Amino acid sequence: MIVVVPVAPPRDGLVLSSLVERTPLSSADAARLYEGAVADVLRAVAESGGDPLVNYRDEDTLPEAFADGDHEAAVRELAAAALGDEALDEVRFERQVGSTRAARIGNTVTHLLEREGATTAGVLEPTAPLVGRTEVDGAAMSLRRNDVQIGPSQGGHTYFAGFAEPIDFDGAYAAPELATLARHGADAGLSVGFAPRVPTVTDPCGLRSTVAGIEARRVASKRHPEVTAAVIDDLGLAVGEDGSLERS
Repeated sequence: MIVVVPVAPPRDGLVLSSLVERTPLSSADAARLYEGAVADVLRAVAESGGDPLVNYRDEDTLPEAFADGDHEAAVRELAAAALGDEALDEVRFERQVGSTRAARIGNTVTHLLEREGATTAGVLEPTAPLVGRTEVDGAAMSLRRNDVQIGPSQGGHTYFAGFAEPIDFDGAYAAPELATLARHGADAGLSVGFAPRVPTVTDPCGLRSTVAGIEARRVASKRHPEVTAAVIDDLGLAVGEDGSLERS
């Protein structure tokens, strides 16, 4: 399976901006958290049996306020810090094309399946640091049985969508994307399966789940996303007794 990780340059105010208004995080804090999540997701892909493809946004797909700069270099630097220069040689980098998220994902997946002849292609969100090699490889195995494999996160969102056949991506990522992706797959006459749930850090609910999940894994001496964990520690984030996100 080709594992596509769609990555934006980690700019303050661009990435995880929804957290700034709804959590104690600043835009700079959110950018640090995004960098940590991307690093752990790329490590999970590198450890899996998938072929990593980093699909980066550049000036043609970014908001005008963030269009300046060398975006490919920024994303490559982020990937190199996560994987090391030698491992980076195994990673493919391509720019995103399309005016909407659905169009960008659809263009990439359809190109891989129809133009390049890939057997399967999966899109793994860079904001799901709790994902591991097991989930990535499990999704690849499931695509032998299902034409579409969807990984749910919180609030009807998804952290993964894999395809053995292309779908009509127009509107496929409209909220709630978990249901719309499933509907588009079913409407195409394709079999749809579901992966285990993994939260993303894109909203307060997912961030709380991630913080609590990392803490639980550390307490149990289980493997956890080390880069994201270090950022959370530096930011002093914790889940309080009432379930709220706290910052020390």
